[in-house]
Amino acid sequence: MQTSLLNKYCDARLPWYTIYPTVPDFSAMVGAKTCETWLRRLPPDEPVSLYIHVPFCRSICWYCGFPTSLTGGERPVRNYLAAVRDEIGLVAEQVPPGLPVRDVHFGGGTPTTIAPSDFLALMELLRHCFAFSKSATIAIEIDPRGVTAEMVEMLQAAGISRASIGVQSFDPVVQRSVNRVQSEVLTASVVESLRQHGISRINFDLLFGLPHQTVQTCVDSARTALAMRPDRLAVFGYAHVPSYMNRQRQIDETALPDNVARAEQAAAIADTLVSAGYRQIGLDHFALPNDELALAQKAGRLRRNSLGYSADTCKTVIGLGPSAVGRLRDGYVQNEVATASYHQHIQAGRLAISKGYCLTAEDRLRAAIIERLMCDLQADVPAICAAHGFDPFTLLNSAERLGTLAEDGIVEIEEGFIRVKQEHRFVVRAVAAAFDTYLDRIPIN
Repeated sequence: MQTSLLNKYCDARLPWYTIYPTVPDFSAMVGAKTCETWLRRLPPDEPVSLYIHVPFCRSICWYCGFPTSLTGGERPVRNYLAAVRDEIGLVAEQVPPGLPVRDVHFGGGTPTTIAPSDFLALMELLRHCFAFSKSATIAIEIDPRGVTAEMVEMLQAAGISRASIGVQSFDPVVQRSVNRVQSEVLTASVVESLRQHGISRINFDLLFGLPHQTVQTCVDSARTALAMRPDRLAVFGYAHVPSYMNRQRQIDETALPDNVARAEQAAAIADTLVSAGYRQIGLDHFALPNDELALAQKAGRLRRNSLGYSADTCKTVIGLGPSAVGRLRDGYVQNEVATASYHQHIQAGRLAISKGYCLTAEDRLRAAIIERLMCDLQADVPAICAAHGFDPFTLLNSAERLGTLAEDGIVEIEEGFIRVKQEHRFVVRAVAAAFDTYLDRIPIN
């Protein structure tokens, strides 16, 4: 891809479009009372997903952009657990009794900062308050550096079926530059232990665009990961926003690759994984042909939610814990980000919603188009408009950025059907942004 086009469209400030509208468009006008109403409206027989955010880590990685804090002791975690258990009770009071659950994800932070016995008790409470399906997927994000044999046994007992392991890079130089030192031997040992305990569905996270990374070190890390044969890999580009994330100020900006180097790294990792038999999924995921993501993509039912790409078709995601985002039929809600504020709300006996968004019919239309672009790298705009009762010509004419994208050869447009060229898949966010009616804050020059 030409350097001029990379610099034009690789804007780190563009949303990742895991949801639409995006969190910056949320309003404090949508609060706890609104959320309670939306929860009560949930269909009693329609399965939902649960997301539980654990906002603690034993060590802070400087690249991380997620809300999490350092803790060495158990008291903050125990206090958090008391609050999240109360929050589960508050939610359970509002939703229909016996609400079915099909998908659960523990994210963070590092969910395995929770002691094994406490984690089992938390799972028991969730199963008591909701009706878990027998085939429910229960996934957890893991930092291998703190995993013990007791913890792995607990994960098996808790019914965990998928583990997502943070790797980022196996290069020691890169690891030291971002405060994430983690050996290949340790990672492989944890993967083997998980598999021995029946947790066979393994995800890896890799990053490109980190300090001191080169195409060769990225390929080497990908090959090292391939030797462990995870079911899927998420390959993200590091977003350097030190004005937003203070911890990123520890990173040496002069050692960061430019847009051209980042694109070369991303392409090299993709080529390595695809050559090894993985299917490329959307913008940044790779999966073995028999993995749920690959099967969902093949069937045209790949979804995108606040966790990224998913085969989960639940329309509702209930978010629990500080900063958690929920997706309900009527709109989005987000909990207080600060742990102290979250605790105050829960202790007062109310949901900790800080802001949210009430979806309009046009929002749903634009969200559907953006999701198909992000998942399939193409969208049949007239068909989607027809399903939502909108005029495609009016919508396409309002997407002023599309003309520029077509002129630059990023997309092909034929009778309203938009297709992102394969060689330009890494800038698909810029294509999705053409349908973001709220994105006047980021002009494309």
